[in-house]
Amino acid sequence: MPAAWRRWGRRQRVLLWAVLLAAWEAAWGQLRYSVPEEMPKGSFVGDVAKDLGLQLPEISDRGVRVVSEGRRQYFALHGKTGHLVTAERIDREQLCRLVEKCVLRIELIVEGQMQVYRIEVEITDINDNAPSFKEVELEERMSETTAPGSRFPLPDAHDPDSGRNSLQSYELSGDEHFSLAVQAGPGGDQRPELVLANALDREEAAFHELVLRAMDGGDPARTGTARIRVTVLDANDNAPMFSQAEYTVRVPEDVPVGSVVVTVTAKDNDEGLNGHMKYSLKKVSDMASDFFRLDSETGAISLLRSLDFEEGTSYELEVQARDGGGLFDTAQVTITVTDKNDNAPVISVRSALSEISEDAASGTVVALLHVQDRDSGPNGEVRCTLEGDVPFRLEKSFDEYYRVVTARELDREQVSEYNVTVRAADGGSPSLQSSAVVALRVLDVNDNAPVFAEERYSARLAENNAAGALVLTVRATDADWGQNARVRYRLAEGRVRGAPLSSYVSVQAETGALYALRSLDYEQLRELQLCVRAEDGGAPVLSSNVSVRLQIVDENDNAPQVLYPPAAAAAAAWSGVELAPRRSGAGALVAKVVAVDADAGQNAWLSYELAKATEPGLFRVGLHSGEVRTARSPLARDAARHSLVVLVRDHGRPALSATATLSVVLAESVAELLAELGSAAHEAAAPGEPAASLTRWLVLAVAAVSCLFVAFLLLLLALRLRRCHRQQLLPPDSGASRGVPVSHFVGIDGVRAFLQSYSHDVSLTADSRKSHLRFSAASCCDTLPARPPPDEPAPLLGDEDPAGALPLDSAPPSNPPVPYHNGGEQTTVPPFWVCMQCIIIS
Repeated sequence: MPAAWRRWGRRQRVLLWAVLLAAWEAAWGQLRYSVPEEMPKGSFVGDVAKDLGLQLPEISDRGVRVVSEGRRQYFALHGKTGHLVTAERIDREQLCRLVEKCVLRIELIVEGQMQVYRIEVEITDINDNAPSFKEVELEERMSETTAPGSRFPLPDAHDPDSGRNSLQSYELSGDEHFSLAVQAGPGGDQRPELVLANALDREEAAFHELVLRAMDGGDPARTGTARIRVTVLDANDNAPMFSQAEYTVRVPEDVPVGSVVVTVTAKDNDEGLNGHMKYSLKKVSDMASDFFRLDSETGAISLLRSLDFEEGTSYELEVQARDGGGLFDTAQVTITVTDKNDNAPVISVRSALSEISEDAASGTVVALLHVQDRDSGPNGEVRCTLEGDVPFRLEKSFDEYYRVVTARELDREQVSEYNVTVRAADGGSPSLQSSAVVALRVLDVNDNAPVFAEERYSARLAENNAAGALVLTVRATDADWGQNARVRYRLAEGRVRGAPLSSYVSVQAETGALYALRSLDYEQLRELQLCVRAEDGGAPVLSSNVSVRLQIVDENDNAPQVLYPPAAAAAAAWSGVELAPRRSGAGALVAKVVAVDADAGQNAWLSYELAKATEPGLFRVGLHSGEVRTARSPLARDAARHSLVVLVRDHGRPALSATATLSVVLAESVAELLAELGSAAHEAAAPGEPAASLTRWLVLAVAAVSCLFVAFLLLLLALRLRRCHRQQLLPPDSGASRGVPVSHFVGIDGVRAFLQSYSHDVSLTADSRKSHLRFSAASCCDTLPARPPPDEPAPLLGDEDPAGALPLDSAPPSNPPVPYHNGGEQTTVPPFWVCMQCIIIS
């Protein structure tokens, strides 16, 4: 029972290993095919596309290719059918001279998937080689005293084919004295021997001719022959004898050419010709014969060419020592080659990407490498590393394959290209190294928005600029590449004074140059605030904004504008006329010139100066106030009418100016004023144009005042008559009219009565159009004064009451002065001034 369980356990283990092997082969996509040797180029080997489940479009699109071990490519993949075919005629005997089973390993690499599939193709043998002997003419020397049954080794035939197609049997023909015996060697090979069947007699036959035939097992069978000539010699008592039956030597593979590897020695006790020995190689492979040479006299085996552990690790030679009498001895020589670290690792880039996107995920396969060292043991153990601080790492794939994968995210803006150096070092002493470089270009992804050179921009532009003037240039850069880095500029939407912003300024899309589309006016627009947007050409589009402040700089493009006196003052003789009494003192305010400038800053600073005057020393103008004052008191000799030209100048460069013309009249009476105004009207009339219209208006004004005065007198007369009529109806002592001052009735001096009754204060400003009147409360009553006592009869019109009337000397003046306020200063003027001012105002 325990034995049965043990047997069952072994079966389970075998089954488990078989399942694991199948799973491993399936996981790594390993396929096995076989094909006979010597097939013509393009012969079918296997349907790779079907066996691996690859679609035909994938084979052409993803760059599927076949890589063979070694320098020569024996297989290719048919792109249209997906079949594995032979790339050239294959000779099994050339590829696998020392290997019983000839298997070629190839790899199918899918570039797009970075996937490797291993394929093993067994090259099956065909009977294309006949057995052959190294020497077709052999000579054997035997003594006539040689005992029957003695055996003499014969050279082996060589057939490069394998299996049944290889050497199978030998045949001997030609003489009844000899027969053939075939012995099995240690490796299962057949070793022919010549057996002496009957005793030799030199006197009967000195030579014997034999034919040795070697046959393989092919169908049809192939044969090879060698002719053997046996020479019968006289008796030889002692045969040569080697000091060792087997010679074993270990030599390093780097031993110099020509060095003696080993020396075999044999001894023969005979003397003379029978004691003279010669050494020869009786059995040696083709490969061994290429490396070693035997000295027939000394038995020294020397090296013909350099050994290579990777080509052959052990060689066997059979050396024969033969004396002059034909006796011989054989010895086996085994030469073992030891490995030296003479092969650097070889790195082959099986598949590699030339470009990778910078947003590739970590772990993306970049390259597939095959690393191989032909040395063995520690000399063949390879360690691979990546040089430098690169965002990649190495991963062991399987067997001798490595993958270069991304270790972290890439950033093209920091590094746009990588030359990834893979270094392989073996474990020898000293260590041998090799390297391979994988060039990789990082493709750009639109992950950077444009960045302006400044956080904000500001510019100053003088007003009255030309349309299309360059204001400034904004510049933004994008760290991306290609189309993603192409920056275009545009204005953000906005409105200025109700109009679109785009009607004021524009930005050049390619250069970022900002232009003014219209002439700007500082007096209308002091500043422009706008936003410029920079957009790249990626998908999706990334953008950034920057604010631009455009300040309009004032220029002196506006001359001062005179508000007072108005420019239309010259149209009428009495419009814009300033009145100044002759009794004014020095510094009296006559008028004030009011002007403004639409510019700003020093361009709007105004100064006033008297450019022209009828009497230069009589008036002066305040430099900054524009007030026209008397420089001295008017004299009797001064003209009544003065014309002043005031120059108003700003402080711009160049300075602009304007003039204001004032007419100042010095007068003391109405008649004088009217005369001056009339004279001014006549002078203001155009040449050839009569001044009748102006005179007519003056006459009409005086007539209107006269009519009003007459109407007032008639009203007073009517009231007087009514009162008289009432007095007649009333009793005589009623005294209804008593107490009324005579000054309130119209008499002969009616003008005096009118002026006394309606005396008032006149307040005038610099602009006479804004003057106002302040009537006295005592003289502006709407009722009559209290009636006088009855015993004082009221005088009639034209009568004088000697008792109640004042004396002439004590009577109030006929023209009482009226206070005149001019610019905050009070000046006493006669009543007729008030009357004339009323007329002008009306």
